[in-house]
Amino acid sequence: MLSYRTKGYNGYGVQYSPFFDNKLAVASAANYGLVGNGRLFVLNIENTGMIQEQISWETQDGLFDVAWSEVHENQLTVASGDGSIKLFDLTVGQFPIMNWKEHSREVFSINWNLVDKSNFISTSWDGTIKLWSPQRQQSLLTLGNNQLQQQSIATQQVQPAGSSVPLSHQQQHQQSQSQLSTVNCVYNATFSPHSPSTIVSCSGNSHLQIWDIRIPNPLQMDYIAHGGLEVLSCDWNKYKSTIVASAGTDKSIRIWDLRLISKVDQQNTIQPSYHTRGPTPLNELLGHEFAVRKIQWSPHDGQELISTSYDMSVRVWRDESHERARFLNLQNGGCRGVFNNHKEFVIGCDYSLWGEPGWVATTGWDEMVYVWDTKRL
Repeated sequence: MLSYRTKGYNGYGVQYSPFFDNKLAVASAANYGLVGNGRLFVLNIENTGMIQEQISWETQDGLFDVAWSEVHENQLTVASGDGSIKLFDLTVGQFPIMNWKEHSREVFSINWNLVDKSNFISTSWDGTIKLWSPQRQQSLLTLGNNQLQQQSIATQQVQPAGSSVPLSHQQQHQQSQSQLSTVNCVYNATFSPHSPSTIVSCSGNSHLQIWDIRIPNPLQMDYIAHGGLEVLSCDWNKYKSTIVASAGTDKSIRIWDLRLISKVDQQNTIQPSYHTRGPTPLNELLGHEFAVRKIQWSPHDGQELISTSYDMSVRVWRDESHERARFLNLQNGGCRGVFNNHKEFVIGCDYSLWGEPGWVATTGWDEMVYVWDTKRL
């Protein structure tokens, strides 16, 4: 196990470089992301077993996620709490080379297209998913519910009754935070590794949605995934194009076979808000004691996935969703190992594409980045 401390900054996102086997990027925020600056770290894993900082950038607001470019080995994008997305280049110090600002609320996740490789997506508290190209100053496409977006914007503009004194910036921020719920927040969206145009997303309203950005009505599937509770993370299985996983505040990880779930009709009819049960998952993995913050399927094994949680643990799971292994799942819940080195909420995780299968990186609010082998748990 290797470690590195992002002193003064709490970790949110971590990702291995798709070009170098020894390079990591870490998105972090001061004061747990509540207020203050952010910092993007690029770290090198040395042959000596030490992790050293190669370069870092400080930003005016906290950073909540990071994604390496799939076409340029020195470039990476970050999601910021001020609603902006920034593109950094390792050969250009001090400032980002691109800055996009269309989201009206915090940007929570960012994901690069693994098939097309020329674009990436972002998700935000403003209820939208946006498609971007590094070559364009404006977004290429916006997905989301326009009516809910307008309601959120209107809520932000409400002033207290009888108030004639202008509010300070801090008072406005506190007021908007208290009035806005996370029900419309799109926490995570991920491109399918099997298709250049298919996206899975999850929201605070417990919905899991499948999008196809090639067609006029992109919403292909929409269903309640976690019984009405918030869905915080989702990911595609790297080996099975119809299998996705989701995780949420109900402490569960659910495996879905999209072939068993009906699509929305041509009018994009959404399930009514009072219908909170949703379809039955193919498998359910239980073991975390608090909300599951992030999940990721292994790029080396179609049955393995990793999860991070607010219970300060990282768990490695074995999804054996077939009749022959149902008894085994009942015995151990599908959990193959637990990593307990973190001393605060664990937020980000990523599998290494390189070397021996099983190496992962994790980061959390304890200001620590750990690189460890899931096979040794």
